[in-house]
Amino acid sequence: MPNAPEFSLESSTGYSDMRRILLLLIVLAPLASGLAQVRIRDLTTYPNTTPVTLTGYGLVVGLAGTGDGSKSTFTPQTFAAMLKNYGIQVDPTALKLKNVAAVMVTCEVQPGSHTGARTDALVSSLGDANSLQGGTLLRTVLLDPWGKAVAESQGPVSIGGFNFESSGSRVSRNHALVGRIPDGVVLYENGPALPAPADTFVLNLRQPDLQLSVRIAKAINAANDGFAEVRDAATVVVHAPKEVTTNTDRLAFQSEIGELSVTPVASDRVVINERTGTIVVGAAVVLMPAAVAHGNLTVEITDRAAVSQPGAFSQGQTISERQSKISIDNAGTGLLEMNAAASAGDVARALNALGVSPRDMIAIFQGLKEAGSLQAELVII
Repeated sequence: MPNAPEFSLESSTGYSDMRRILLLLIVLAPLASGLAQVRIRDLTTYPNTTPVTLTGYGLVVGLAGTGDGSKSTFTPQTFAAMLKNYGIQVDPTALKLKNVAAVMVTCEVQPGSHTGARTDALVSSLGDANSLQGGTLLRTVLLDPWGKAVAESQGPVSIGGFNFESSGSRVSRNHALVGRIPDGVVLYENGPALPAPADTFVLNLRQPDLQLSVRIAKAINAANDGFAEVRDAATVVVHAPKEVTTNTDRLAFQSEIGELSVTPVASDRVVINERTGTIVVGAAVVLMPAAVAHGNLTVEITDRAAVSQPGAFSQGQTISERQSKISIDNAGTGLLEMNAAASAGDVARALNALGVSPRDMIAIFQGLKEAGSLQAELVII
């Protein structure tokens, strides 16, 4: 297996702070012929095995003054309704809550899940909270798409970052208004049932690709007495052998099919997560020659208190006022020529040569795609 090309997140222009990154550039550089084998079960799904999404509305408490403000009128109403269940009557309009935030809780339930199964919960702020850091989700009932209560969620929220504000100053890392609760959802209703095993079943590719569909069908035909055929780029139909007659045999045959390995197709995608600043570059990404001009516009506003004292014996008064200073810095790299890059490692080195910050690299990827230089599918999540 060929070695992946080396690359650095530090550029020659002194951006050493890239080690403290908001962006992690992962390059999947080996050629397709040298990629590791992947099980069919990790590349496909069986029909009628689509997960069901659950949603719920709840409250996160215990925030350090970063909760919803006065603009989120529904938060005091929800809090008052919750206290009423405990026999406490309060006026919602009199509540000033800064340690409480209204949130939506979502999760996915896999088919075949039974009562008591657990899964992760995704917690997202609804109001004008500044951060969910350090908060705890109160018991929240989750509904399925048909409005039936099937699960509940609660627990401490992990945001994977921070957001601190004081006297108009702010320091933050990552997105502080969305967090997760590992294993924070508990089912008290069975999830959707799995389909009964059949002599003929369909494998659906998680990411449709005609070349990969053909590889999967060939691997099945070479290893089993069954027969597989490609219906389209996303579908492979598998027929069980004649001697497979019972449900146990059918499930065993499906399990054996899932454990077969194939060589995956090299990815030609660039995936960008703007919330965390993460970029993932696939191994088959190609960069055509281009010229890039990049500039950083920084606007800094400082605000400080100033006191004006009257002169001696002037009968004047001491006046306190705020003084603001605005500074603008526009630093750019100029117009730089980028040579063609035939591998993901070359792409990384070409972009690092620009000497840009991690966040700016996302904008450059988008610009290269629009200009036709980036020969890859750009996916923003």
